[in-house]
Amino acid sequence: MPAARVEYIAPWWVVWLHSVPHLGLRLQPVDSTFRPRDESYQESLLFLGLVAAVGLGLNLVLLAAYLVCVCCCRQDDAVQTKRPRSCCVTWTAVVAALICCAAVGVGFYGNSEANDGVYQLLYALDNANHTFSGIDVLVSGTTQKMKVDLEQHLARLGEIFATRGDYLQTLKFLQQTAGSIIAQIAGVPVWTEVTEELTELANQTSSVEYYRWLSYLLLFVLDLVLCLLACLGLAKRSRCLLASMLCCGVLALLFSWTSLAADAAAAVGTSDFCAAPDTFILNITEGQVRPEVTQYYLYCSQSASSPFQQALTVFQRSLTAMQIQVAGLLQFAVPRFPTAEKDLLGIQLLLNSSESGLHQLTAFYVPLFLLQDYLDALAGICYDGLEGLLYLGLFSLLAALAFSIMICLGPGAWKHCATRDRDYDDIDDDDPFNPQARRIATHNPPRGQLRSFCSYSSGLGSQGSLHPAQTISNAPVSEYMNQAALFGGNPRYENVPLIGRGSPPPTYSPSMRATYLSVADEHLRHYGNEFPG
Repeated sequence: MPAARVEYIAPWWVVWLHSVPHLGLRLQPVDSTFRPRDESYQESLLFLGLVAAVGLGLNLVLLAAYLVCVCCCRQDDAVQTKRPRSCCVTWTAVVAALICCAAVGVGFYGNSEANDGVYQLLYALDNANHTFSGIDVLVSGTTQKMKVDLEQHLARLGEIFATRGDYLQTLKFLQQTAGSIIAQIAGVPVWTEVTEELTELANQTSSVEYYRWLSYLLLFVLDLVLCLLACLGLAKRSRCLLASMLCCGVLALLFSWTSLAADAAAAVGTSDFCAAPDTFILNITEGQVRPEVTQYYLYCSQSASSPFQQALTVFQRSLTAMQIQVAGLLQFAVPRFPTAEKDLLGIQLLLNSSESGLHQLTAFYVPLFLLQDYLDALAGICYDGLEGLLYLGLFSLLAALAFSIMICLGPGAWKHCATRDRDYDDIDDDDPFNPQARRIATHNPPRGQLRSFCSYSSGLGSQGSLHPAQTISNAPVSEYMNQAALFGGNPRYENVPLIGRGSPPPTYSPSMRATYLSVADEHLRHYGNEFPG
Protein backbone atom coordinates (compact mmCIF):
# COMPACT_ATOMS: atom_id res chain seq x y z
CA MET A 1 0.00 0.00 0.00
CA PRO A 2 1.35 3.47 -0.77
CA ALA A 3 2.87 5.21 2.19
CA ALA A 4 0.96 8.45 1.56
CA ARG A 5 -2.33 6.62 1.86
CA VAL A 6 -1.27 5.18 5.21
CA GLU A 7 0.06 8.45 6.64
CA TYR A 8 -2.65 10.83 5.53
CA ILE A 9 -6.26 10.19 6.54
CA ALA A 10 -8.81 12.89 5.94
CA PRO A 11 -10.44 14.00 9.24
CA TRP A 12 -14.17 13.82 9.74
CA TRP A 13 -14.71 17.55 9.23
CA VAL A 14 -13.18 17.26 5.76
CA VAL A 15 -15.72 14.58 4.84
CA TRP A 16 -18.55 16.62 6.35
CA LEU A 17 -17.65 19.86 4.57
CA HIS A 18 -16.94 18.07 1.30
CA SER A 19 -20.47 16.67 1.37
CA VAL A 20 -22.00 20.18 1.39
CA PRO A 21 -24.02 20.60 -1.82
CA HIS A 22 -22.22 22.65 -4.46
CA LEU A 23 -24.63 24.83 -6.41
CA GLY A 24 -24.03 27.46 -9.04
CA LEU A 25 -25.64 30.88 -9.17
CA ARG A 26 -28.48 29.36 -11.21
CA LEU A 27 -28.92 26.60 -8.60
CA GLN A 28 -27.52 23.93 -10.89
CA PRO A 29 -25.39 21.16 -9.26
CA VAL A 30 -21.62 21.55 -9.58
CA ASP A 31 -18.94 18.89 -9.26
CA SER A 32 -17.26 19.08 -5.85
CA THR A 33 -13.80 18.26 -7.20
CA PHE A 34 -11.31 20.97 -6.27
CA ARG A 35 -10.85 23.06 -9.41
CA PRO A 36 -9.95 26.61 -8.36
CA ARG A 37 -9.55 27.87 -11.93
CA ASP A 38 -12.93 26.60 -13.11
CA GLU A 39 -15.66 29.26 -13.29
CA SER A 40 -18.49 26.93 -12.28
CA TYR A 41 -16.56 25.81 -9.21
CA GLN A 42 -15.84 29.43 -8.29
CA GLU A 43 -19.56 30.18 -8.58
CA SER A 44 -20.34 27.33 -6.18
CA LEU A 45 -18.07 28.88 -3.54
CA LEU A 46 -19.53 32.31 -4.22
CA PHE A 47 -22.98 30.84 -3.69
CA LEU A 48 -22.00 29.97 -0.11
CA GLY A 49 -21.07 33.59 0.47
CA LEU A 50 -24.45 34.66 -0.90
CA VAL A 51 -26.17 32.30 1.54
CA ALA A 52 -24.42 34.13 4.37
CA ALA A 53 -25.52 37.44 2.83
CA VAL A 54 -29.13 36.22 2.85
CA GLY A 55 -28.67 35.32 6.52
CA LEU A 56 -27.46 38.85 7.20
CA GLY A 57 -30.52 40.28 5.43
CA LEU A 58 -32.92 38.11 7.45
CA ASN A 59 -31.14 39.07 10.65
CA LEU A 60 -31.47 42.78 9.90
CA VAL A 61 -35.14 42.40 8.91
CA LEU A 62 -35.97 40.56 12.12
CA LEU A 63 -34.13 43.14 14.21
CA ALA A 64 -35.93 45.99 12.45
CA ALA A 65 -39.32 44.31 12.96
CA TYR A 66 -38.60 43.74 16.64
CA LEU A 67 -37.48 47.33 17.21
CA VAL A 68 -40.56 48.70 15.41
CA CYS A 69 -42.85 46.54 17.54
CA VAL A 70 -41.14 47.61 20.75
CA CYS A 71 -41.23 51.29 19.87
CA CYS A 72 -44.85 51.25 18.71
CA CYS A 73 -46.28 49.17 21.53
CA ARG A 74 -46.63 51.34 24.64
CA GLN A 75 -46.18 49.33 27.80
CA ASP A 76 -47.33 50.22 31.26
CA ASP A 77 -44.74 52.29 33.14
CA ALA A 78 -46.13 51.66 36.61
CA VAL A 79 -43.75 51.91 39.51
CA GLN A 80 -44.08 48.27 40.48
CA THR A 81 -42.96 47.11 37.02
CA LYS A 82 -39.85 49.29 36.82
CA ARG A 83 -37.61 47.11 38.94
CA PRO A 84 -38.36 43.72 37.26
CA ARG A 85 -37.97 45.29 33.81
CA SER A 86 -34.68 46.89 34.77
CA CYS A 87 -33.44 43.61 36.23
CA CYS A 88 -34.40 41.77 33.03
CA VAL A 89 -32.49 44.26 30.90
CA THR A 90 -29.43 43.99 33.12
CA TRP A 91 -29.31 40.19 33.15
CA THR A 92 -29.94 39.95 29.42
CA ALA A 93 -27.07 42.36 28.83
CA VAL A 94 -24.85 40.21 31.05
CA VAL A 95 -25.74 37.12 29.02
CA ALA A 96 -25.01 38.96 25.77
CA ALA A 97 -21.66 40.14 27.14
CA LEU A 98 -20.75 36.59 28.18
CA ILE A 99 -21.65 35.30 24.71
CA CYS A 100 -19.51 38.01 23.14
CA CYS A 101 -16.55 37.17 25.38
CA ALA A 102 -16.95 33.47 24.61
CA ALA A 103 -17.07 34.27 20.89
CA VAL A 104 -13.86 36.29 21.12
CA GLY A 105 -12.15 33.46 23.00
CA VAL A 106 -13.20 30.92 20.37
CA GLY A 107 -12.10 33.34 17.67
CA PHE A 108 -8.66 33.80 19.19
CA TYR A 109 -8.16 30.03 19.29
CA GLY A 110 -9.40 29.56 15.73
CA ASN A 111 -7.25 32.41 14.43
CA SER A 112 -4.18 30.92 16.10
CA GLU A 113 -4.93 27.43 14.72
CA ALA A 114 -5.45 28.73 11.19
CA ASN A 115 -2.25 30.76 11.40
CA ASP A 116 -0.29 27.73 12.63
CA GLY A 117 -1.65 25.61 9.79
CA VAL A 118 -0.73 28.18 7.15
CA TYR A 119 2.80 28.59 8.46
CA GLN A 120 3.21 24.82 8.57
CA LEU A 121 2.22 24.81 4.90
CA LEU A 122 4.73 27.58 4.16
CA TYR A 123 7.46 25.66 5.97
CA ALA A 124 6.73 22.53 3.94
CA LEU A 125 6.70 24.54 0.69
CA ASP A 126 10.04 26.08 1.59
CA ASN A 127 11.58 22.65 2.23
CA ALA A 128 10.23 21.26 -1.04
CA ASN A 129 11.44 24.36 -2.85
CA HIS A 130 14.90 23.86 -1.37
CA THR A 131 14.93 20.24 -2.59
CA PHE A 132 13.89 21.15 -6.13
CA SER A 133 16.32 24.04 -6.39
CA GLY A 134 19.10 21.79 -5.05
CA ILE A 135 18.40 19.26 -7.80
CA ASP A 136 18.52 21.96 -10.46
CA VAL A 137 21.80 23.35 -9.10
CA LEU A 138 23.46 19.92 -9.11
CA VAL A 139 22.22 19.08 -12.62
CA SER A 140 23.25 22.43 -14.09
CA GLY A 141 26.62 22.27 -12.31
CA THR A 142 27.37 18.78 -13.64
CA THR A 143 26.36 19.79 -17.15
CA GLN A 144 28.61 22.86 -16.95
CA LYS A 145 31.57 20.75 -15.87
CA MET A 146 31.12 18.17 -18.60
CA LYS A 147 30.46 20.61 -21.41
CA VAL A 148 32.89 23.43 -20.69
CA ASP A 149 35.53 22.51 -18.14
CA LEU A 150 36.15 18.98 -19.39
CA GLU A 151 36.28 20.13 -23.01
CA GLN A 152 38.96 22.69 -22.20
CA HIS A 153 41.15 20.09 -20.51
CA LEU A 154 40.67 17.60 -23.37
CA ALA A 155 41.55 20.24 -25.98
CA ARG A 156 44.87 21.05 -24.31
CA LEU A 157 45.66 17.35 -23.80
CA GLY A 158 44.94 16.74 -27.49
CA GLU A 159 47.67 19.20 -28.40
CA ILE A 160 50.10 17.58 -25.97
CA PHE A 161 49.35 14.02 -27.09
CA ALA A 162 49.27 14.87 -30.77
CA THR A 163 52.08 12.37 -31.52
CA ARG A 164 50.50 9.47 -29.61
CA GLY A 165 47.49 7.91 -31.24
CA ASP A 166 46.66 5.61 -28.29
CA TYR A 167 46.50 8.56 -25.92
CA LEU A 168 44.33 10.45 -28.38
CA GLN A 169 42.03 7.45 -28.51
CA THR A 170 41.70 7.59 -24.72
CA LEU A 171 40.86 11.28 -24.89
CA LYS A 172 38.18 10.53 -27.50
CA PHE A 173 36.69 7.89 -25.17
CA LEU A 174 36.57 10.42 -22.36
CA GLN A 175 34.80 12.89 -24.62
CA GLN A 176 32.21 10.32 -25.69
CA THR A 177 31.57 9.23 -22.12
CA ALA A 178 31.08 12.83 -21.06
CA GLY A 179 28.53 13.23 -23.86
CA SER A 180 26.70 10.15 -22.58
CA ILE A 181 26.56 11.65 -19.10
CA ILE A 182 25.19 14.91 -20.49
CA ALA A 183 22.52 13.00 -22.42
CA GLN A 184 21.45 11.10 -19.30
CA ILE A 185 21.27 14.27 -17.26
CA ALA A 186 19.18 15.94 -19.94
CA GLY A 187 16.49 13.32 -19.32
CA VAL A 188 16.17 14.40 -15.68
CA PRO A 189 13.20 16.79 -15.20
CA VAL A 190 14.04 20.42 -14.63
CA TRP A 191 12.24 21.91 -11.64
CA THR A 192 12.80 25.57 -12.45
CA GLU A 193 9.16 26.32 -13.29
CA VAL A 194 7.93 24.32 -10.31
CA THR A 195 10.29 26.23 -8.03
CA GLU A 196 9.09 29.57 -9.36
CA GLU A 197 5.45 28.61 -8.89
CA LEU A 198 6.07 27.36 -5.37
CA THR A 199 7.89 30.58 -4.49
CA GLU A 200 5.06 32.69 -5.86
CA LEU A 201 2.48 30.56 -4.05
CA ALA A 202 4.38 30.87 -0.77
CA ASN A 203 4.69 34.65 -1.10
CA GLN A 204 1.02 35.12 -1.92
CA THR A 205 -0.09 32.80 0.87
CA SER A 206 2.11 34.57 3.40
CA SER A 207 0.79 37.99 2.40
CA VAL A 208 -2.86 36.92 2.46
CA GLU A 209 -2.42 35.14 5.78
CA TYR A 210 -0.85 38.21 7.40
CA TYR A 211 -3.75 40.47 6.45
CA ARG A 212 -6.30 37.78 7.35
CA TRP A 213 -4.77 37.32 10.81
CA LEU A 214 -4.56 41.08 11.38
CA SER A 215 -8.15 41.65 10.22
CA TYR A 216 -9.51 39.08 12.63
CA LEU A 217 -7.41 40.51 15.45
CA LEU A 218 -8.90 43.96 14.84
CA LEU A 219 -12.38 42.42 14.70
CA PHE A 220 -11.80 40.78 18.10
CA VAL A 221 -10.70 44.10 19.57
CA LEU A 222 -13.77 45.84 18.10
CA ASP A 223 -16.11 43.25 19.62
CA LEU A 224 -14.49 43.59 23.04
CA VAL A 225 -14.68 47.40 22.90
CA LEU A 226 -18.36 47.29 21.96
CA CYS A 227 -19.04 44.85 24.77
CA LEU A 228 -17.29 47.22 27.19
CA LEU A 229 -19.30 50.17 25.87
CA ALA A 230 -22.54 48.26 26.48
CA CYS A 231 -21.55 47.43 30.05
CA LEU A 232 -20.46 51.01 30.78
CA GLY A 233 -23.58 52.43 29.21
CA LEU A 234 -25.83 50.31 31.41
CA ALA A 235 -23.73 50.86 34.52
CA LYS A 236 -23.61 54.66 34.12
CA ARG A 237 -27.01 54.85 32.43
CA SER A 238 -25.42 56.88 29.66
CA ARG A 239 -27.49 57.33 26.56
CA CYS A 240 -24.47 58.56 24.61
CA LEU A 241 -22.55 55.33 25.24
CA LEU A 242 -25.58 53.22 24.42
CA ALA A 243 -26.20 55.10 21.17
CA SER A 244 -22.55 54.63 20.15
CA MET A 245 -22.74 50.94 21.02
CA LEU A 246 -25.90 50.43 18.99
CA CYS A 247 -24.51 52.16 15.90
CA CYS A 248 -21.22 50.27 16.07
CA GLY A 249 -23.09 47.07 16.94
CA VAL A 250 -24.83 47.12 13.57
CA LEU A 251 -21.42 47.53 11.91
CA ALA A 252 -20.00 44.65 13.97
CA LEU A 253 -22.99 42.53 12.97
CA LEU A 254 -22.20 43.24 9.32
CA PHE A 255 -18.56 42.28 9.87
CA SER A 256 -19.57 39.06 11.62
CA TRP A 257 -21.71 37.87 8.74
CA THR A 258 -19.06 38.91 6.22
CA SER A 259 -16.41 36.90 8.05
CA LEU A 260 -18.84 33.96 8.20
CA ALA A 261 -19.26 34.10 4.42
CA ALA A 262 -15.49 34.15 3.86
CA ASP A 263 -14.93 31.34 6.37
CA ALA A 264 -17.63 29.16 4.82
CA ALA A 265 -16.28 29.53 1.28
CA ALA A 266 -12.67 28.96 2.40
CA ALA A 267 -13.58 25.96 4.55
CA VAL A 268 -15.59 24.20 1.84
CA GLY A 269 -12.93 24.88 -0.81
CA THR A 270 -10.18 23.60 1.49
CA SER A 271 -12.16 20.48 2.30
CA ASP A 272 -12.60 19.78 -1.41
CA PHE A 273 -8.82 19.86 -1.80
CA CYS A 274 -8.22 17.75 1.30
CA ALA A 275 -10.72 15.12 0.16
CA ALA A 276 -8.51 14.20 -2.85
CA PRO A 277 -5.20 16.09 -2.76
CA ASP A 278 -3.33 13.59 -4.95
CA THR A 279 -5.74 14.08 -7.83
CA PHE A 280 -5.27 17.85 -7.75
CA ILE A 281 -1.47 17.55 -7.66
CA LEU A 282 -1.48 15.16 -10.61
CA ASN A 283 -3.72 17.47 -12.65
CA ILE A 284 -1.81 20.67 -11.91
CA THR A 285 1.62 19.16 -12.71
CA GLU A 286 0.50 17.31 -15.83
CA GLY A 287 2.10 19.68 -18.31
CA GLN A 288 5.33 20.24 -16.35
CA VAL A 289 6.34 16.87 -14.89
CA ARG A 290 5.85 13.38 -16.21
CA PRO A 291 2.96 11.56 -14.47
CA GLU A 292 5.14 8.65 -13.40
CA VAL A 293 7.51 11.07 -11.63
CA THR A 294 4.65 12.75 -9.76
CA GLN A 295 3.15 9.39 -8.77
CA TYR A 296 6.55 8.20 -7.60
CA TYR A 297 6.81 11.09 -5.15
CA LEU A 298 3.17 11.05 -4.09
CA TYR A 299 2.76 7.35 -3.39
CA CYS A 300 6.33 6.32 -2.59
CA SER A 301 5.64 2.68 -3.35
CA GLN A 302 8.40 0.28 -2.38
CA SER A 303 7.65 -1.97 -5.34
CA ALA A 304 7.78 0.81 -7.93
CA SER A 305 11.18 1.55 -9.46
CA SER A 306 12.57 5.05 -9.51
CA PRO A 307 12.16 6.84 -12.86
CA PHE A 308 15.69 8.20 -12.39
CA GLN A 309 17.33 4.87 -11.64
CA GLN A 310 18.58 4.24 -15.19
CA ALA A 311 20.00 7.74 -15.62
CA LEU A 312 21.76 7.66 -12.26
CA THR A 313 23.17 4.18 -12.94
CA VAL A 314 24.60 5.22 -16.33
CA PHE A 315 26.00 8.36 -14.71
CA GLN A 316 27.79 6.33 -12.06
CA ARG A 317 29.24 3.79 -14.51
CA SER A 318 30.42 6.50 -16.89
CA LEU A 319 32.20 8.36 -14.09
CA THR A 320 33.91 5.14 -12.96
CA ALA A 321 35.11 4.38 -16.51
CA MET A 322 36.44 7.92 -16.94
CA GLN A 323 38.27 7.79 -13.62
CA ILE A 324 39.97 4.55 -14.66
CA GLN A 325 41.14 6.05 -17.96
CA VAL A 326 42.46 9.22 -16.30
CA ALA A 327 44.33 7.16 -13.71
CA GLY A 328 46.00 5.18 -16.55
CA LEU A 329 47.09 8.37 -18.29
CA LEU A 330 48.54 9.70 -15.05
CA GLN A 331 50.49 6.51 -14.61
CA PHE A 332 51.86 6.05 -18.13
CA ALA A 333 51.61 9.37 -19.99
CA VAL A 334 52.89 11.81 -17.40
CA PRO A 335 56.48 10.39 -17.32
CA ARG A 336 56.74 11.08 -21.05
CA PHE A 337 54.62 14.25 -21.16
CA PRO A 338 55.10 16.12 -17.85
CA THR A 339 53.13 19.10 -19.09
CA ALA A 340 49.99 16.92 -19.26
CA GLU A 341 49.94 16.34 -15.49
CA LYS A 342 48.15 19.59 -14.66
CA ASP A 343 45.25 18.96 -17.04
CA LEU A 344 44.96 15.31 -16.01
CA LEU A 345 44.81 16.27 -12.34
CA GLY A 346 42.19 18.87 -13.25
CA ILE A 347 40.10 16.21 -14.97
CA GLN A 348 40.49 13.89 -12.00
CA LEU A 349 39.34 16.63 -9.60
CA LEU A 350 36.40 17.38 -11.88
CA LEU A 351 35.34 13.72 -11.91
CA ASN A 352 35.62 13.48 -8.13
CA SER A 353 33.40 16.54 -7.62
CA SER A 354 30.93 15.13 -10.16
CA GLU A 355 30.79 11.88 -8.21
CA SER A 356 30.11 13.81 -5.01
CA GLY A 357 27.32 15.68 -6.79
CA LEU A 358 25.94 12.35 -8.01
CA HIS A 359 25.61 11.12 -4.43
CA GLN A 360 23.83 14.32 -3.42
CA LEU A 361 21.56 14.06 -6.43
CA THR A 362 20.70 10.49 -5.53
CA ALA A 363 19.81 11.60 -2.01
CA PHE A 364 17.62 14.41 -3.35
CA TYR A 365 15.76 11.97 -5.58
CA VAL A 366 14.81 9.79 -2.61
CA PRO A 367 11.04 10.34 -2.37
CA LEU A 368 10.84 10.18 1.43
CA PHE A 369 11.94 13.79 1.89
CA LEU A 370 9.46 15.28 -0.54
CA LEU A 371 6.78 12.92 0.72
CA GLN A 372 7.31 14.13 4.27
CA ASP A 373 7.04 17.75 3.12
CA TYR A 374 3.85 16.86 1.27
CA LEU A 375 2.33 15.22 4.36
CA ASP A 376 3.34 18.16 6.54
CA ALA A 377 1.63 20.54 4.15
CA LEU A 378 -1.53 18.41 4.18
CA ALA A 379 -1.50 18.30 7.97
CA GLY A 380 -1.15 22.07 8.13
CA ILE A 381 -4.00 22.72 5.70
CA CYS A 382 -6.46 19.93 6.44
CA TYR A 383 -6.03 19.63 10.19
CA ASP A 384 -4.90 22.87 11.84
CA GLY A 385 -5.92 25.28 9.10
CA LEU A 386 -9.37 23.84 8.42
CA GLU A 387 -10.05 23.37 12.13
CA GLY A 388 -9.17 27.03 12.69
CA LEU A 389 -11.61 28.06 9.96
CA LEU A 390 -14.39 26.11 11.67
CA TYR A 391 -13.71 27.85 14.98
CA LEU A 392 -13.68 31.21 13.21
CA GLY A 393 -17.06 30.37 11.70
CA LEU A 394 -18.35 29.55 15.19
CA PHE A 395 -16.97 32.88 16.39
CA SER A 396 -18.88 34.71 13.66
CA LEU A 397 -22.15 33.02 14.63
CA LEU A 398 -21.71 33.71 18.34
CA ALA A 399 -20.72 37.32 17.71
CA ALA A 400 -23.76 37.84 15.46
CA LEU A 401 -25.98 36.36 18.18
CA ALA A 402 -24.44 38.54 20.90
CA PHE A 403 -24.79 41.78 18.96
CA SER A 404 -28.31 40.89 17.88
CA ILE A 405 -29.24 40.53 21.56
CA MET A 406 -27.54 43.85 22.38
CA ILE A 407 -29.41 45.64 19.59
CA CYS A 408 -32.69 44.13 20.80
CA LEU A 409 -31.93 45.48 24.27
CA GLY A 410 -31.58 49.01 22.88
CA PRO A 411 -35.12 50.32 23.62
CA GLY A 412 -35.25 48.69 27.05
CA ALA A 413 -31.83 50.01 27.99
CA TRP A 414 -32.79 53.46 26.72
CA LYS A 415 -35.86 53.52 29.02
CA HIS A 416 -33.72 52.12 31.82
CA CYS A 417 -31.36 55.06 31.44
CA ALA A 418 -34.30 57.48 31.47
CA THR A 419 -35.51 56.24 34.87
CA ARG A 420 -32.60 58.02 36.59
CA ASP A 421 -34.05 61.40 35.69
CA ARG A 422 -37.62 60.30 36.54
CA ASP A 423 -36.63 59.02 40.01
CA TYR A 424 -36.70 62.56 41.37
CA ASP A 425 -40.19 63.29 40.06
CA ASP A 426 -41.83 61.54 43.04
CA ILE A 427 -39.85 63.55 45.64
CA ASP A 428 -41.31 66.69 47.16
CA ASP A 429 -39.45 69.77 46.03
CA ASP A 430 -39.85 71.24 49.54
CA ASP A 431 -38.16 68.24 51.15
CA PRO A 432 -34.89 69.58 52.61
CA PHE A 433 -33.20 66.20 52.14
CA ASN A 434 -33.93 66.11 48.41
CA PRO A 435 -30.53 66.16 46.67
CA GLN A 436 -31.77 68.72 44.19
CA ALA A 437 -33.05 70.95 46.99
CA ARG A 438 -29.69 70.68 48.76
CA ARG A 439 -27.89 71.72 45.60
CA ILE A 440 -30.19 74.74 45.25
CA ALA A 441 -29.80 75.71 48.88
CA THR A 442 -26.02 75.53 48.60
CA HIS A 443 -26.03 78.25 45.96
CA ASN A 444 -28.57 80.36 47.97
CA PRO A 445 -26.94 81.50 51.27
CA PRO A 446 -29.27 81.84 54.35
CA ARG A 447 -30.87 85.20 55.04
CA GLY A 448 -29.71 86.67 58.33
CA GLN A 449 -27.98 85.08 61.27
CA LEU A 450 -29.81 82.11 62.80
CA ARG A 451 -28.98 80.73 66.13
CA SER A 452 -27.98 77.11 66.56
CA PHE A 453 -30.95 74.84 66.15
CA CYS A 454 -29.31 71.80 67.74
CA SER A 455 -26.07 70.83 69.42
CA TYR A 456 -23.64 67.88 69.22
CA SER A 457 -23.53 67.42 73.00
CA SER A 458 -27.03 68.37 74.18
CA GLY A 459 -30.60 68.03 73.13
CA LEU A 460 -32.74 70.99 72.25
CA GLY A 461 -30.53 73.51 74.10
CA SER A 462 -31.78 77.03 74.59
CA GLN A 463 -34.30 77.65 71.90
CA GLY A 464 -36.73 79.90 73.76
CA SER A 465 -36.94 82.43 71.05
CA LEU A 466 -38.21 79.95 68.54
CA HIS A 467 -41.86 79.42 67.81
CA PRO A 468 -43.55 76.52 69.71
CA ALA A 469 -44.55 74.90 66.46
CA GLN A 470 -40.94 75.01 65.45
CA THR A 471 -39.95 73.25 68.66
CA ILE A 472 -42.39 70.44 67.95
CA SER A 473 -41.12 69.97 64.39
CA ASN A 474 -37.49 69.95 65.45
CA ALA A 475 -37.73 67.72 68.48
CA PRO A 476 -37.02 64.46 66.56
CA VAL A 477 -33.84 65.92 65.13
CA SER A 478 -32.39 66.82 68.51
CA GLU A 479 -33.51 63.44 69.82
CA TYR A 480 -31.54 61.76 67.04
CA MET A 481 -28.50 63.77 67.93
CA ASN A 482 -28.75 62.78 71.61
CA GLN A 483 -29.09 59.13 70.69
CA ALA A 484 -26.05 59.32 68.39
CA ALA A 485 -23.78 59.74 71.40
CA LEU A 486 -24.85 56.31 72.63
CA PHE A 487 -23.54 54.59 69.48
CA GLY A 488 -19.80 55.00 69.38
CA GLY A 489 -19.30 58.38 70.99
CA ASN A 490 -18.17 60.17 67.83
CA PRO A 491 -20.75 61.95 65.71
CA ARG A 492 -21.54 60.47 62.30
CA TYR A 493 -22.16 62.79 59.35
CA GLU A 494 -24.56 61.51 56.73
CA ASN A 495 -26.24 63.21 53.83
CA VAL A 496 -29.62 61.45 54.13
CA PRO A 497 -31.44 60.85 57.42
CA LEU A 498 -32.13 57.29 58.45
CA ILE A 499 -35.64 57.92 59.78
CA GLY A 500 -37.83 54.83 59.90
CA ARG A 501 -35.02 52.38 59.06
CA GLY A 502 -34.42 51.00 62.54
CA SER A 503 -30.75 52.06 62.60
CA PRO A 504 -28.80 54.41 64.90
CA PRO A 505 -29.72 58.06 64.26
CA PRO A 506 -27.20 60.22 62.44
CA THR A 507 -25.72 63.51 63.41
CA TYR A 508 -25.66 66.19 60.80
CA SER A 509 -22.66 68.01 59.48
CA PRO A 510 -22.51 71.79 59.92
CA SER A 511 -23.16 72.43 56.22
CA MET A 512 -26.20 70.17 56.17
CA ARG A 513 -27.51 71.68 59.40
CA ALA A 514 -27.20 75.18 57.92
CA THR A 515 -29.06 74.03 54.81
CA TYR A 516 -31.81 72.49 56.90
CA LEU A 517 -32.17 75.61 59.05
CA SER A 518 -32.35 77.88 56.01
CA VAL A 519 -35.20 75.82 54.58
CA ALA A 520 -36.91 75.73 58.00
CA ASP A 521 -36.65 79.50 58.22
CA GLU A 522 -38.42 79.85 54.90
CA HIS A 523 -41.18 77.55 56.16
CA LEU A 524 -41.51 79.69 59.32
CA ARG A 525 -41.99 82.86 57.35
CA HIS A 526 -44.50 81.21 55.08
CA TYR A 527 -46.59 79.44 57.70
CA GLY A 528 -45.90 81.72 60.72
CA ASN A 529 -49.34 83.27 60.68
CA GLU A 530 -51.09 79.92 60.91
CA PHE A 531 -49.73 79.13 64.41
CA PRO A 532 -50.80 81.57 67.17
CA GLY A 533 -48.19 82.72 69.67
